[in-house]
Amino acid sequence: MTNELDYIHTNKKTWNDKTDVHIASDFYDNQSFLEGKSTLNSIELQLLGDLEGKKILHLQCHFGQDTMTFSRMGAQATGVDLSDKAIGRAKEFAEQLNLDTTFVCCDVYEAPKHITDKFDVVFTSYGTIGWLPDLDKWAKVISHFLKPNGTFIMADFHPVVWMYDNDFKEVFYSYFNIEPIIEEESGTYANKEATLHTKTISWNHPVSEILNSLIKNGLGINSFNEYDYSPYNCFNETEEFEPNKFRIKHFGNKIPMVYAIKATKL
Repeated sequence: MTNELDYIHTNKKTWNDKTDVHIASDFYDNQSFLEGKSTLNSIELQLLGDLEGKKILHLQCHFGQDTMTFSRMGAQATGVDLSDKAIGRAKEFAEQLNLDTTFVCCDVYEAPKHITDKFDVVFTSYGTIGWLPDLDKWAKVISHFLKPNGTFIMADFHPVVWMYDNDFKEVFYSYFNIEPIIEEESGTYANKEATLHTKTISWNHPVSEILNSLIKNGLGINSFNEYDYSPYNCFNETEEFEPNKFRIKHFGNKIPMVYAIKATKL
């Protein structure tokens, strides 16, 4: 069984290696972001609502585009990420844009040791919890940071998507969290042609595990929605059926690709 230090060290190296490739990619379109483009999708925006004057904590923020978008929306935003390279670049961009956005480099589970504030909103999105082995510990962190009646907002890729091989030809992995998934790949979802070789350790989390971890740690589920598309073209074998809505060609609308949760600290 992979121990904790192995997965943190391995994944941190991978995300450090990916950071500059991602910043330069068309996928992240960082130039448009720097010029003022919002990086948030309608799925999460509908749940977030008005952020003016609110304190928001963004878990696993990568190099901080969404976190800084929150600042542009009038929030007092803090972003957390494991990658020191990504956090370093996020701080550079925040300074360049003259945004009062705070960035903290640490493992999600360790965040309460690094941040003393409480927040109106805790947010995480797209490709985050798969890097965490224990969702009970994750939900405890969320509950710890939320003020009473504070809101947790999450949008992520559906665990059904992670069951398949990269080309969606066969069911390759279990839907359930039974063991770590150890993979090596060339390139990255943001630039499949990048001269980058990485190793990752991740976990699949079924919907029941996600929801029950939040419920167990004092959050009431307000809504749970599933979507038959991805707002990002980050998978193989996709087709764009509407602007910025992508499906797997041979599946069409038959599988869920994204889910979104809104929950309240009780």
